[in-house]
Amino acid sequence: MQQEVLCEVNNCQYWANGNKCSAEKIYVVSNKGKEASTSEETDCKTFKPEN
Repeated sequence: MQQEVLCEVNNCQYWANGNKCSAEKIYVVSNKGKEASTSEETDCKTFKPEN
């Protein structure tokens, strides 16, 4: 199943034209160590800074 993932973090290695994420997989976790109830309580672990 192909899905469009948008991203505005233009210093990420996976950032592509049109604010698209080019990563093959996306890994998101709760940043509080418990169940998240808002998007602000999550972190993208797929992020890699551009070299």
